[in-house]
Amino acid sequence: MKAVLMENGRVVIKDVPVPKLQPGDVLVKMKACGICGTDIEKMHGQYTASMPVLGHEPSGIIEESTVEWLKEGMRVFAHHHVPDYACYFCTHGSPTMCPMYRRTNLDPGGFAEYFRVPAHNVRNGGILVLPDHVTFEEGAFVEPLATVVRAQRRAGIRRGDSVLVVGTGPMGMLHIMLAKAKGAGEVIVSEPSEFRLDFSLKVGADHALNPKKDNVPEEVRKLTEGRGVDVAVVASGAPQAILTALHSVRKGGTVLLFGVPYKGTVLDYDVSELLNNEISIIPSNAAVEEDTREALQLIAEGRINVSKLVTHRFRIDEFLEAVKVAEGGEAIKVLIVD
Repeated sequence: MKAVLMENGRVVIKDVPVPKLQPGDVLVKMKACGICGTDIEKMHGQYTASMPVLGHEPSGIIEESTVEWLKEGMRVFAHHHVPDYACYFCTHGSPTMCPMYRRTNLDPGGFAEYFRVPAHNVRNGGILVLPDHVTFEEGAFVEPLATVVRAQRRAGIRRGDSVLVVGTGPMGMLHIMLAKAKGAGEVIVSEPSEFRLDFSLKVGADHALNPKKDNVPEEVRKLTEGRGVDVAVVASGAPQAILTALHSVRKGGTVLLFGVPYKGTVLDYDVSELLNNEISIIPSNAAVEEDTREALQLIAEGRINVSKLVTHRFRIDEFLEAVKVAEGGEAIKVLIVD
């Protein structure tokens, strides 16, 4: 079978054996898997939070199962990282910090014709059966949307809140859509790409600002009666994006760190402003099974139309071309499909 792998720091597309199952494992035929910014960061050696396995947003059809309740032919989403729900971190509200969480993964990854879901993931809720009306492409959004669900819950976005989303790649777009679905008030975006600015207005943003042309913090205050936004979501890893959020949030507001900062990021910021203005900084990393279940429900109920975000589709053997498109300025979500 074909699979996309990292070998000696570079990406290769090669033929590898179909994974063999152990008791409790499930084998899935991949039908759709999204390219994530973290996949690209892993390819460039910029992402160090977990092992360099590529492809973590897959959906597909069960090809073989050693588990009674999961049958061949079932349409599923599979989660790559699953905590043990028993360690100190899990029992104290930090399940994505569980040591087991990042030790689990799909074999050999989501960008493969077939991948093995390990027994630990299966046993702890890492496979969700897709409703008949949910497409495989929509199923590929369960994981990314789940991370947004968890992040906005941690940030405490409330009905009527004003929200700034800094960076409108596919994850920023999901933040716009979820905030609106949950009843947020004005949603403002900051993004240097005119293509993505226009796209953000199509998925629910109320105001679009370009930091190349606009003084974003100043414009944000004009739009919020001089206060600043209640919550600023940093959906980019760029240092300037973090500073934009810090300077655009109101006194007593919250900055949600969602995009992964580049390794070695240092900010030129007066930290006394955090205390003086009671600004809360909330980071959010990844998602767990309560989040994937909610994400699937949002998709299944039609509350978030993730299909709007798909701009390009490629096959596995076109992976390198797909990455070039994903890194370019004229794409939102790029999928690898069967």
